[in-house]
Amino acid sequence: MKNVLLIVTFLVSSFLLQAQSLKSFVIYNSKGRKVSVKKMFKKSLASEMVFFGELHDNPISHWLQLELTKSMYQKYKDHLVLGFEMFEQDQQDLMNQLISGEIEFEKFEKNMRLWSNYKTDYRPILEFAKEKKIRVLADNIPRRYASVLFKKGLDSLYRISEKEKEWIVPLNEFKVDTSLSQYQEVAKMAAHMGMENRGADLVNAQAIKDATMAYFILKNLKEEDVLLHFNGAFHTDYFQGIIWYIQQKEPEKKITTISTVYSDNMKFKKEDKGKADFIIYVPESMTRTY
Repeated sequence: MKNVLLIVTFLVSSFLLQAQSLKSFVIYNSKGRKVSVKKMFKKSLASEMVFFGELHDNPISHWLQLELTKSMYQKYKDHLVLGFEMFEQDQQDLMNQLISGEIEFEKFEKNMRLWSNYKTDYRPILEFAKEKKIRVLADNIPRRYASVLFKKGLDSLYRISEKEKEWIVPLNEFKVDTSLSQYQEVAKMAAHMGMENRGADLVNAQAIKDATMAYFILKNLKEEDVLLHFNGAFHTDYFQGIIWYIQQKEPEKKITTISTVYSDNMKFKKEDKGKADFIIYVPESMTRTY
């Protein structure tokens, strides 16, 4: 009996130790040092632009996005502007109507093109924005035009109507730096998918999203405004994508970036060095939102 009690005690102790070591996330700085949420928020609150790179299905990203939104609103009030990759420029009017109170969520959701994880991940932020009247940018290119570009090439966008062109970065300003590592990764992905001859079109389709978001961010921000932007981490990792396009126009902007990665052991990987100012590591086993 004594041996049985010892075994049970050992098993219970082992389980408790393992449970105590479980972490829902760990934050590292760009050099791989662990930092607190407080430090990440403090630097974000001292920036002109914050780009929160999420993993779209990760609940930790979305929870921290909402909490950062609340913190930034406390400091900046009416000068805070939220931007979303998840909403597209041709539906900006609907977004404005929601935030102003002209329409309610039922009508907004009926008419918007919504991501599958909208209700769990983005609606809570919009509810806060609506309550506080925070301006929200639906700054991404309508996805159909990125799709047309990929399928038919960049020249196809010159043939759309002038009205439709208003929802895209001006085509005469659209340039792509194919030396950027993120776009090189896109080209490699095309090759892995057996589309070596379509690599340039896939890169252009990715880049025009970045360029369009950057264009409408700069177009809509006033000098005193502070931006908090939500996007997939790939769009801002290594200070490329959206940020590269912004810095071509306004290189002095004070920008903070956040990225999110899944990890099996929560230990910093050397390939993540310099990925962002802050990199949130989340366990691979974390529940996904879709």
